[in-house]
Amino acid sequence: MKKNFYSLTSAIRWKRFSNLNFATFKSMHKSISIGVLSIATLLSADLKAQVQPDSVSTELNYQLQDIEVTSERVPLTFSVAPRLVTVMTKEDVSAATVQSINDLLEYAVGVDVRQRGEMGVQSDISVRGGTFDQITILLNGINISSPHTGHLSADFPVSMEEIERVEVLEGPAARQFGTSAFNGAINIVTKCDTSSHIAGHVFGGSYGYGGGEMSANLSTKKVHQQISGGFRRADGDQENSDFKQTKFFYQGNVSNSSVNVDWQTGVSNQDYGANTFYSAAYPNQWESTTKWITSVKAETNSRLHFVPAIYWNRSKDHFQLIRDTHKGENFHQCDVYGVNLGAWIETKVGKTAFGAEMRSENIISTNLGKETSDSVAVRGVDDIFYTKKDGRDNISYYAEHTFLLKKWTLSLGAMAHKVTNLNTKMKVYPGVDVAFRPNDYWKISASWNMAMRLPTFTDLYYKSPTNEGNVGLKPEETSAIDFGARYRNRGVESSVALFYHHGKNMIDWVMYSADDIFHSAAFELDNKGLEINAAFLGREIFGEKCPLRKVSFGYAHIYQEREDDVEIYKSNYALEYLRNKLSASLETRVVKSLNATLSLRYQDRNGSYIKYDENHKSTGMLVDYEPYTLVDLKLSWDADKWSIYAIANNLFNVSYYDLGNIPQPGIWLKAGAKFKISKK
Repeated sequence: MKKNFYSLTSAIRWKRFSNLNFATFKSMHKSISIGVLSIATLLSADLKAQVQPDSVSTELNYQLQDIEVTSERVPLTFSVAPRLVTVMTKEDVSAATVQSINDLLEYAVGVDVRQRGEMGVQSDISVRGGTFDQITILLNGINISSPHTGHLSADFPVSMEEIERVEVLEGPAARQFGTSAFNGAINIVTKCDTSSHIAGHVFGGSYGYGGGEMSANLSTKKVHQQISGGFRRADGDQENSDFKQTKFFYQGNVSNSSVNVDWQTGVSNQDYGANTFYSAAYPNQWESTTKWITSVKAETNSRLHFVPAIYWNRSKDHFQLIRDTHKGENFHQCDVYGVNLGAWIETKVGKTAFGAEMRSENIISTNLGKETSDSVAVRGVDDIFYTKKDGRDNISYYAEHTFLLKKWTLSLGAMAHKVTNLNTKMKVYPGVDVAFRPNDYWKISASWNMAMRLPTFTDLYYKSPTNEGNVGLKPEETSAIDFGARYRNRGVESSVALFYHHGKNMIDWVMYSADDIFHSAAFELDNKGLEINAAFLGREIFGEKCPLRKVSFGYAHIYQEREDDVEIYKSNYALEYLRNKLSASLETRVVKSLNATLSLRYQDRNGSYIKYDENHKSTGMLVDYEPYTLVDLKLSWDADKWSIYAIANNLFNVSYYDLGNIPQPGIWLKAGAKFKISKK
């Protein structure tokens, strides 16, 4: 299911994206073809001589070399881009054995998704052994990450039905996407078709699961607009694991020969029983979260491309330690305002990008921040006030130049960053990316990048019966080296990556003894890893009628080591990384319209958790995380204007934990139907 920009194969036409700016890693204003990129090992067999390619496959192979991607600040074609970008296309999304964006990311081998609730209710998403606070989450290229806490960054206002593709950039990307891209970036790119249509989706399943989604697209020659909404709910697989989700999203684009303008606005709301989510001593926790996002982005088509963007995000969080009571109750409202003024130009010596961004992050809360006399009433709640607040203004300047030679690409750049109201000095975080292409099949790459991340407001201020923040925390800093190689030939694709990250002031929540609470602390950390990806695409070699559509495989191994001598009893996040992860998938066409996808995922997590008994009392025993293997199956009957499907998640009813004392669901059966009616 996963696609890898180191390893392109067959392609699909994205004519509708020819004038849109939404994608961060995308083509710049031209009709493009992008490949089905997948998980892979190093394979080097030349299959060209064995089977004569059909005309469509041959055309798509040549078109792939001209794709423009922006893993750097400037747009570069796939054939010369030095960074690794992993992509899941809409074909992958359609074939996937899951029904949420959060679950979809589970099958990217370099991504760790620690689920507290099913269907993306609450997920901690991280990359390459980092934490959920160390990545930037983007929606159509706009940063929607929360400085409140990374627990809430993955509350998306869109459903899987609206996704054009998902893009993952692994490794520090501060000079590309700002300070929160400490360990990588994930960009969700949505559909906005050039044809007018309406579409619908209804579904249901085990544990009282059910819901529906609708979308409508209205397009003219120069203006494209789409609106969508959806609702889903479930009783949950155990007590106090029920949830309700509502999503709404609107986007549009207008373009002419001089400028392209994109806009989007959306809201997501979740109410859910948070059974032992943040402490196993309290099984009846409850939470309600709401996120609003709004942005406008443009790009001129002059020789000097001016790329301004403005955005606002708001997240609200209502938490109860004991459901339907005021015990341990917290209210938070976090607002982020941002302006990015960027530009890029192409000259005889390469491509140059430069610009500046101002990002203001502010929170009012009943628990997080500094005491204030200017209390604000919590809207919709009697006699409760936000009595604490904090805020910070981030100013960043960036510049980058890319040299393009016959067999080499060299990209040099830096970001200078300052937090204005913390009286800190401006610090510079540089980076270098290089790629060598000995022939049409191989690419060898290397990069060195530095990055930083500010502590979240939760890291600094959170206080509860089981947790205590630390206002003395310093920004995290990392220096990272990456090496990679990819091989790509028709029907076979592969890649391998090695990385080493050295981190300072790495933030974690730790216990120093068995009877302690969790403290927000920092230490030095070395992070080393290996990723291998491989795929065989029968449809590219034998044509679209081939029943064996794709077989893919990915494996990742990570090893971390602290460099300080401070004794800790228990780490809650930073040291609970995936030591080993394996993912594999098989996509087949059973008969003309009947398709099947079988997915497998193996995870072996480092670390341990404190075991609680059936009365929610601590036993004082540390229990290691057990490795587990999950198998998912999807069957779908796909016609031109409609489809029906059935999914079995956790097919063999495996008992497993992503986080200690929070059991995940056993086998979960789901089924649904979709339709699409287009204007003739």
